[in-house]
Amino acid sequence: MVNRRDYQTFSPDSETFVQQQPYNQRRSSFALFTCDPHTTYEADTTTEEQANFFFEVYGNSAKRYSSLASSRGNSTKSKEIETTYVISPEPVKKEIDEDSAVVSDIAPSPATTPINTNEQQRLLTDEGEANLPLRTDDPEFNDLITEAEHAIDEGILPERIYQGSSGSYFVRNRDNKTIGVFKPKNEEPYGHLNPKWTKWMHKMCCPCCFGRSCLIPNQGYMSEAGASVVDRKFGLNVVPKTKVVALASETFNYTAIDKAKAKSVKFATERFPDTLGKNMKAGLPPKIGSFQVFVNGFKDADCWIRRFQEEPLPEKVQKHFQHMFERLVCLDYIIRNTDRGNDNWLIKYDKEKADTPEDCIFIAAIDNGLAFPFKHPDEWRAYPYYWAWLPYASAPFSEETKDLILHKLKDLDLVQDMVDEMFAVFRHDKGFDKNLFERQASVMRGQILNLCQALEDKKSPLQLVQMPLLRIERRHDGGPSNRGSSFIQRFQDKYPFFSTC
Repeated sequence: MVNRRDYQTFSPDSETFVQQQPYNQRRSSFALFTCDPHTTYEADTTTEEQANFFFEVYGNSAKRYSSLASSRGNSTKSKEIETTYVISPEPVKKEIDEDSAVVSDIAPSPATTPINTNEQQRLLTDEGEANLPLRTDDPEFNDLITEAEHAIDEGILPERIYQGSSGSYFVRNRDNKTIGVFKPKNEEPYGHLNPKWTKWMHKMCCPCCFGRSCLIPNQGYMSEAGASVVDRKFGLNVVPKTKVVALASETFNYTAIDKAKAKSVKFATERFPDTLGKNMKAGLPPKIGSFQVFVNGFKDADCWIRRFQEEPLPEKVQKHFQHMFERLVCLDYIIRNTDRGNDNWLIKYDKEKADTPEDCIFIAAIDNGLAFPFKHPDEWRAYPYYWAWLPYASAPFSEETKDLILHKLKDLDLVQDMVDEMFAVFRHDKGFDKNLFERQASVMRGQILNLCQALEDKKSPLQLVQMPLLRIERRHDGGPSNRGSSFIQRFQDKYPFFSTC
């Protein structure tokens, strides 16, 4: 039996990470994504309509700084539209440094953020242990992790899930009930301790076709937590609560050296309890990974969808299901999920409660570890959203969905807070890179703009995924800090070879 380790977890909401800055002390990351309708672009009609829409929605809150339309070479297919805008926030007493990192305006200001020695250390030690704050602002989640550790102490160990391409585990409580799914970082497809030998063979024998070139390798656990942040910020309520924690268990995949060390330490502490037992901590090293709260009574969407085709839902239930489906669409599109098949989102349906649709049918978006790319797929595969071929994707977005999320997409403070929280989550990864994070944010900004236009124009999810891809890149022009930030809008000019896989 493994002795209990002190669990470690963090929450992006904690004031230890981000102390919110006043609105006039930070630059907007969203108000500037507009185009000038009076500029003539060498582009198709769809792009010009998109540009006009952006200006109508956001033009009142931005001052046009410059506009440039350029073509690369003599090719007609390789056209790039760049439109730059700046805003001038209210003067502040203290200057904000713009010449630091690319995402310096995302990170908390050193002058306003209390110094925490734990945050200044590396997230992982050389042995792979997590170095995370011990408290969160979510007592219920803390109790869940504590219960999982007590269960491990009593020999109720996590059970490996044999589906999927990475090492993931069902975590149980002392009543032997599943309470969560834990996915360690070093057991991901790119992790050196991935227990799935088929993926190891794939990586060794065919490395050119392994993985997704648009994603940062071995950060799936951060993607899981980031999807939970986006879900909560926009009030979609389709992602089970997910945070990053550290757990240890004999059923996890460890190296032979770690197992030998744990066995030796355990023997020594038991042999000399009054000396070594008081100064040494027995047990395997904890693994950092994502912990997602388990949802009960759900089944694969593919199973229920086939059943709904044979036994159609009642009209009221169907309407509510369509609304929940559109929430899933919004989530996947914002985070640009590259792995959304009909087998990794779940449906719960209770036919006996058909009179109250809100209590009758639910959707859960799990497996969000392959999201937040730093570029749109542009090589071999397109990684499409497989829900786009369902009949529900052909119906225009409902007014309920528009009322739920559109005003939040236009809320500059809310979008910036979401980016801040994601930065607070992602920056604790050992391989975190600020430049790559800013590229991830630029893709997400472009996705938000497309979604905003689709909701305003009452398009369908199918039409949404057919819109021109774009990204909104931040540019630091070296000007004074009170001028704010400038952004460049770039449309995708390279597309993958295969579009249906």
